[in-house]
Amino acid sequence: MIELLVPELPESVADATVASWLKKVGDFVERDEVVVEIETDKVVLEVPASVSGVLQEIIEEEGSTVLSKQLLGKMVKSDAPTETQSIDSVKTNDNIDASPSVRRVIVEKDLDANTIKGTGKGGAITLADVEKHIKAMSAKNAPEQGAAQVDIVKAVASRSDKRIPMTRLRKRVAERLLEAKNSTAMLTTFNEVNMKPIMDLREQYQEIFEKKHGVRLGYMSFYIKAVTEALKRFPEINAAIDGDDIVYHNFFDISIAVSTPRGLVTPVLHDTDTLNMPEIETAIKTLAIRGRDGKLSVDEMIGGNFTITNGGVFGSLLSTPIINLPQAAILGMHKIQDRPMAVDGEVKILPMMYLALSYDHRLVDGKESVSFLVAIKDLLEDPTRLLLDI
Repeated sequence: MIELLVPELPESVADATVASWLKKVGDFVERDEVVVEIETDKVVLEVPASVSGVLQEIIEEEGSTVLSKQLLGKMVKSDAPTETQSIDSVKTNDNIDASPSVRRVIVEKDLDANTIKGTGKGGAITLADVEKHIKAMSAKNAPEQGAAQVDIVKAVASRSDKRIPMTRLRKRVAERLLEAKNSTAMLTTFNEVNMKPIMDLREQYQEIFEKKHGVRLGYMSFYIKAVTEALKRFPEINAAIDGDDIVYHNFFDISIAVSTPRGLVTPVLHDTDTLNMPEIETAIKTLAIRGRDGKLSVDEMIGGNFTITNGGVFGSLLSTPIINLPQAAILGMHKIQDRPMAVDGEVKILPMMYLALSYDHRLVDGKESVSFLVAIKDLLEDPTRLLLDI
């Protein structure tokens, strides 16, 4: 008898919730195949099978609260699936190129993954592909037009709401955001930055950079470099309030806000003062992919002295980000948009971006906050200073 146990949870995580069982009782499970997902208030943890076998019993159902090393279910070791299990394995197709959430939808909708055409990277099946497949099946099975009259009254009367419980992660995000709003003296200061120097630099060296380092040169590495340098100059912003004490950090860990299907997460890029541009870009790409696939570890989520959130990727022109407690400030980046600007007495069209710095006024004074934002602006508008450390 093989036991499926909750992974060891770190001290900062008291308990977890059984998010979803990816297998049913009687299903055959390959070794290292994920059987159940556990959700904490920080990340989603996957529980794989240690050996190949058959899922015999589910002890903790979806939605149950569990602790470290608690028994989730039991398996019976088996080298090969039965005939029935083989049919199920083909239907769920655990070897398809798709994220766990997409595979779960395929199983829940009882679809044959082999009939779904993937349009994602490398032929991966996306959620949009699944939805398109379902619509195509519905259209195929629907009666011909005119075959049946639609009862409008019945159709309107049958409208209903969909109610689902909030995930632990989204619930925790809501609690933290509300706590930040209610327990801090939060203010936001704004500025704007001319992105043309960075855009010209990227255009000039993008191909060479990607060929040498195997990763594209994005904007985030410039943002992180500028923020790290500004934090060195203004230690009040690289600090936190702990009771009646102020804790000044002598290291630079930058949290990066990432939107995922399960909610907002802020994985941490550690020791950014020791990383060069290629290392930053590689680390950001890795965190983004792991966040999208729900594979971030607890260690990758812990810590962070300052947060950068980039609403510009969704088209946001201006916003007032909320502080990520217990940090003292958060920087919001926005959409780069061509605007007429006065330069040396002439009007020029320049790619401009608004910056928004939300800060805790209990810890950071207005002078420091404005000066910090101006320092970031100056560094971004003259990226050579980042490379020369001046």
